[in-house]
Formats: sequence, C-alpha cells, structure tokens
Amino acid sequence: MTPLNAADLQARSLNLLNQPDTGTDSVLMVRDANYWMQEASHTAIPLMLFGKFWHQGEVCILFADSNLGKSILAVQIADAITRGTGYAPFEVEAPAQPVVYCDFELTDKQFEARYSDEYTNHYQFNQNFLRGKINSDIELPNGFNDFDEYLIHDLERCVVATNAKVLIIDNLTYLRNETEQAAGALPLMKQLKNLKNKYDLSILVLAHTPKRDLTQPITRNDLQGSKMLMNFCDSAFTIGESNADNSLRYLKQIKQRNTEQVYGESNICLCRISKPDNFLHYEFVAFGEEWQQLMRRKSDKDTELRTQAADLKAQGYSLRDIGKELNISHQRADRLLKPL
Repeated sequence: MTPLNAADLQARSLNLLNQPDTGTDSVLMVRDANYWMQEASHTAIPLMLFGKFWHQGEVCILFADSNLGKSILAVQIADAITRGTGYAPFEVEAPAQPVVYCDFELTDKQFEARYSDEYTNHYQFNQNFLRGKINSDIELPNGFNDFDEYLIHDLERCVVATNAKVLIIDNLTYLRNETEQAAGALPLMKQLKNLKNKYDLSILVLAHTPKRDLTQPITRNDLQGSKMLMNFCDSAFTIGESNADNSLRYLKQIKQRNTEQVYGESNICLCRISKPDNFLHYEFVAFGEEWQQLMRRKSDKDTELRTQAADLKAQGYSLRDIGKELNISHQRADRLLKPL
C-alpha cells in the first residue's frame, strides 16, 4: 500500500470529521466537538432521583459499613421514585415510574417487619415498586458458565419485562463475589454499563466498605474494590456513622458527574433512622461537618484531658478532685499534669 502524503491525510481527516452518523463507524467514533454538542442538545437533561446524590442515566454506588442502614435508605429512595416525590435535600425531579429493587439481603419476614407496625398495619407501597429476590432452588440452566452470568442475564430479562428504567441492586456481592479484586470488578462494571446504555437505565448499586480507620474522613479508597468500581461508576455516595451521636448517620458525596459536589466533608447531611409508624426511613436532621462526626484519636483525647486537668489544677483542685471531675484515676491525672 502506498503511504499517504500530508495532503491526503488531511483530506481523509476532514472527510471523517464531517461525515454523518451512519452507525457504521469502527470502534472509535470521531466527529468535531460541535457535532457532539448538537447531539447532546437533543437528549434530556438528567433529573434528580435522590437529590444531588443520584441522577437519571447514572450507575451510582452507595457504600457503607455493615449495619449502617444501606438497605433502609435504598428502599426509601425506591419508594420516593415510584411516587415521584421527595423532600429536601433528597428531592425527586423525575416523574413517578417503576423501580426494580433486587433485594439479596432481607428475607420476606424481615422486609415485612421493617415496613409494618409489629407485623400489622403494613405500609402500602406503590404498585410500581417491584421487589425481586434470589430463587435459591433454581439450577444453573445450560448455556451459562456460572451463576454471575445467569444473574446478569436475568436482570436484563427483568428490565425488558417490566419496562423499568430504574434498577436498584442490594447488594454488589451477589452479582460478583470477587469485587474486592480488580479482575472481578472490571467485568461487572462493564456489564452494568452495557445494561445502562442498552436500555437507558439508572442503576443504584449497594456495596460494603472493608474495615476502615474511623478517625479519618470517608474517601473513594474506602469502597471495597475501590479503584475499578470508582472508575466505571458515574456517581457515588456513602453513609458514615456519627461518633458524636450514635443515633445519627451522615451522607456524603464521593463522586459526581452531573452536578457539583454539594455534600462534601464540609457540608454532610446528618440523618436519623426513624420509624414513627410503619415505614423505617432516614429522617434529615441538619447539615454538618464530617470532622465533627469522626472518632477522635487517643492522642487528641489526651490533649483535651491535659488541658482540662491543667485548668482544674489552676483553680486549686487536688489530684483526686481532678480525677473525679474528669472521670479518670488520680494517677492518670498526675501523669497528664507532668511536662511532656
């Protein structure tokens, strides 16, 4: 083949950039930037599904440690979307629509307990709230290499059958049991992305955090299998536990593409898990700063105690009185008062 000269290359490039979208491109679709701007102008602006935390058309990850209420919040989000209503700062802009909630965590009885008053006076979910669970008796059909592959196939079948555009998966470990490894996370996120693009879905995936340092702010590195999962999701937020008040949880944005970061470490959403009647849910309390909710290091506590002990000594308190006032032994009070 005769090499192309500079003029031929330029002509071919111009032809490529100006050609119409015929759907016959190779793997790399190249157009001028104005073409893509025009294409984007024909698509709808993504609406909020859960305030600034999750928008339409996103694969979003909600991650937290065990027993912090991920499932409680996820059911609350699904319920709000099926009704098309939310409350600040967790607004729902999208119209009411079906949600497929894949519940791989709770038994039917556990689910009933959360959304009833002592198993009576059941909460009435909207008919658009579709809950799915694992059929543990089914055998792997022919044509599938493993359970993971079959489950992804069935998720697609469910989306087609229900015509739902919102999918919530509780939780990630049932889709792939190797998500802590990049090798397991990458195919999974690609499959979810493919589902999203193929059916114009909004997907919320719940995930765990491994054991973490409770004195430090939560970051993207705290997500199990964080690197690959974070790279392929569109948005992510987390639930943290308040060490200032054990009854409080806080929500924090970790990654966002359709909005600015509104709820970062200086403006977290403080919530309390509440059940005034038959619906267990997160109740917004106030905005706050993350550092105030973190567990203090022992050294920080000692510094505070040392300052308090010195103040009490200056007021004429004895070692025993200082110990009693600070709820420590008088020997420890003595150690705190000695020069470092």
